[in-house]
Amino acid sequence: MAQQAASATGGRSALAKIVFALGLVLFVQALLALCLVSAQQLLVPRNMPFGVAGPPSPVVAEVASRVGLALTSYEDQSAATAAADRGELYGAYVSGGSADTLIVVPSKSFFAQTELEPAFVAAAHKLDRPLTVQTVKPLAPTDPVGAVTSLLLLPLLIGGYLAAVLVYKAAHGVAAAPWRGAILVGYALVGALLTDLIAGLGIGAYSSSHFWSLLPCFWLITSAVALAAAGLQAMVGRMGTLIVALLFIVIGGPPAGGSGTYLLPVYWRNIGVIFPAQSAVNLINHVLYFGGSDISTPLIVLFLYAFAGMAVIGWYGRIRPARAAARAAGGESDATGPTAPAAAPPDRRRAMIGILAALGICAVMQCLFATNYMSASHAPKATDLPFGAVGTSPVLAAAEQNISLKVTQYPDEAAARTAMDEARIFGALISSGASNTLIVVPSMSDLAPLDLAVRFEDAAKATGQTVTVQQYAPTPLAAKDPFGLVQGLMLVPLLIGGYMSSTLLMAATGRAAGRWRAAQLAGFAVVSGLVIDLIVCYWLQGFPSSKFWITWPICTLIVVVVAFVAAILQKLLGPVGTLLTVVVIMLFGNPSAGGATGVPYLPAFWRDIGPYLPPRNAYILLHHTIYFDGHGTGRALTTLLIYLGVAAAVLIVLDLRRQEAAVPADATEAAAMAVPIGATP
Repeated sequence: MAQQAASATGGRSALAKIVFALGLVLFVQALLALCLVSAQQLLVPRNMPFGVAGPPSPVVAEVASRVGLALTSYEDQSAATAAADRGELYGAYVSGGSADTLIVVPSKSFFAQTELEPAFVAAAHKLDRPLTVQTVKPLAPTDPVGAVTSLLLLPLLIGGYLAAVLVYKAAHGVAAAPWRGAILVGYALVGALLTDLIAGLGIGAYSSSHFWSLLPCFWLITSAVALAAAGLQAMVGRMGTLIVALLFIVIGGPPAGGSGTYLLPVYWRNIGVIFPAQSAVNLINHVLYFGGSDISTPLIVLFLYAFAGMAVIGWYGRIRPARAAARAAGGESDATGPTAPAAAPPDRRRAMIGILAALGICAVMQCLFATNYMSASHAPKATDLPFGAVGTSPVLAAAEQNISLKVTQYPDEAAARTAMDEARIFGALISSGASNTLIVVPSMSDLAPLDLAVRFEDAAKATGQTVTVQQYAPTPLAAKDPFGLVQGLMLVPLLIGGYMSSTLLMAATGRAAGRWRAAQLAGFAVVSGLVIDLIVCYWLQGFPSSKFWITWPICTLIVVVVAFVAAILQKLLGPVGTLLTVVVIMLFGNPSAGGATGVPYLPAFWRDIGPYLPPRNAYILLHHTIYFDGHGTGRALTTLLIYLGVAAAVLIVLDLRRQEAAVPADATEAAAMAVPIGATP
């Protein structure tokens, strides 16, 4: 009886651990979805700093009544231009004279320019006021959409976080040893140098002239994150790692403001000020494009994080132990009972090898983040963009000189629109005589409509033709998702939830798999898919509510596929399987997904590998189901179902036939705590 009672108690304890582990994953997943989508789904100007010069302009009044601008008056155009040169403004409007001048600052925010310029041009045309557009601080050709700043944040933030996590585990939970700060600062310099070499000199995302000016910025950012994380670990132990992931990545990452901080909701902009990510983005952007002006605030924030982390490490690692030793030597120690013998320090050589191995893994991961995301996304350029044509026009031939199109001829406009309904083309040119109408599909891509409009308008001018641009969407984009970003954003927590669920189950049970592991993961996927669907659809209104029920099983399928793949790799390789899952899913799968920009804008390597990995197929299935009634999802659905079927069969066979030893606690904890590393936008 006693044995049965003990067995029952052990079973309840194991079940409680499993429920807690999966509940923790669900909490992180839901919080990430809420933060990531709510921060970035609706990027519009909000109290955006904007300059005005000259007499009061009805054009400015017209735009300001519809767009959230914080107007600042300047004496003349030179003063407004100088402020824009320093990165203080997102734009300016100069009135008076025979024509007004709109000053745009693409390097401050590409998205802000795409919002402001059309609004002012349309208002000036409506009020019959001549307008010229002046560009200040244009983006570099290697950074045409201003993505480099955000992409640089990824390896720096992740590198600092991983360095703290892995060194903590390699040191067997010693968070505040006197040498800890020195090791992390030293690694931060190495990580900064690797990122600078890869992104700048290697990929060419920015000019080599910025190499030395950016290096200390990268060093400071990585140091601030690593030291702050180590400080939290010193105060609260291993839970500090989870707190760092929640604060710096899940909550602090979404309001980083890579697209422009004044496009974020006001509350997110204010939240972002207190975390390293937003300060890091502002620092990099102003050093890269504005000569290092106006960087005092981000420097202060980042140095405060670094100094605070170092102070905490010093207090717990040297000052407090020294005081305790002094009290003990003076007879002030508690003498009421025998003193427990001090734990024997681990072999120093073995400890150093473990720390170096941990830092080596961290460096590899940081290099992969820098290489993969930067090479895939820093300079999107269309290749064989599917496009329709009705009739013939010199405008099409002229446009093809500047954009790579895969043109399909259609007999009439109705046939072309049917192709758009079925997600087969990104747009079409309808030509009849001297009339040219360019139809673009904003729900297919956030970049293609703008890209096509610019190329065809330039082509029309070059050929002496006119072109009218129209938007067409089979299912209109949700009001809270005007740029079609939500599906790409909600995919991230689905992917992370998949491999986190498998990893934390491994941590909870001490084994990489088990007889009921497939059922546990499948059950979690059902609940997880429902929660993400509820948050994004109903709470955040990120897509039409009519698509709620069909989206739930898709979300479930995505989570369970990734979870099964992770479980198999963990079964075969142990905790190393977690690392391999992150590499496959987040470091190769996610950059090759295409996302809101679209697959044709990916470089060749990323276009080619995407169809074989879950993220591309997951995005297409999710996006096309919501906005194109499931057209074009056959291959994606088939691929995911093959993944699911094969993975389930392999997992069941391995569970039945392959015996495994319990995974060491340190290894499972290290894997579990390192898994949120894909959670940055």
